[in-house]
Order: sequence, then C-alpha cells, then structure tokens
Amino acid sequence: MKGYLLDENLPSRLRFVPRLPVTHATELGPQPTDQQVWDYARIHDLVVVTKDADFSNRILVSTPPPRVIHVRVGNLRRQEFHALLAKVWPRIESLGELYKLVNVYPDYIEVVA
Repeated sequence: MKGYLLDENLPSRLRFVPRLPVTHATELGPQPTDQQVWDYARIHDLVVVTKDADFSNRILVSTPPPRVIHVRVGNLRRQEFHALLAKVWPRIESLGELYKLVNVYPDYIEVVA
C-alpha cells in the first residue's frame, strides 16, 4: 500500500495529514468512472477512500489490491466530516493495511477480511 485515492465524492483537501500520500480522483481527469478509479488504485497500489457503495460491493468479490475504505457517515457538514475523519484516521490507516474493506460509521468502524 503506497497511499490513498480519494473518490470524487470526498473533499479534495483534508484538514489532517495522513501518514501516506493522498491523490484525489479529479487528478485522473474530469469525472473519472468507477472503473478508472479502481484500475488506477490497483496499478498504483492505492487504497480507495469513498462514500460510494459500489466500491464496497466490488471489493467483496475481488482480491486486493486495491483495498477500500468506505466512509458511511451520510451527509455531514464539512467541518464535522473532517473532525470525524481526523479523530479515527490513525485507526483507519492501521486497519486498512490488514483488511480489504474498512467501513467507517459515525460511531464505529467495521472491517471485512
């Protein structure tokens, strides 16, 4: 795992600093498809971070890479979203190295081997 690929549905700038580099899907071109995001993450050994359930469904029938972090928090204000992620990100990073899917909920984190 060499870093994270944030899907289009997430802010392009985080208000905290992850341990590994972050790329935003918009860097792949205008409105990249899920397949383009998936392939780029696989080729570059990146973890897809998304709010899109399609990636969670795909990883359940695929062997990593890529791995997926599915942020399942609904609609939060941007400040609340950043605060939540900043609070749990160290745990997400460590779990993301071990599990193919990490589901992040407002009050707990769930993993799928």
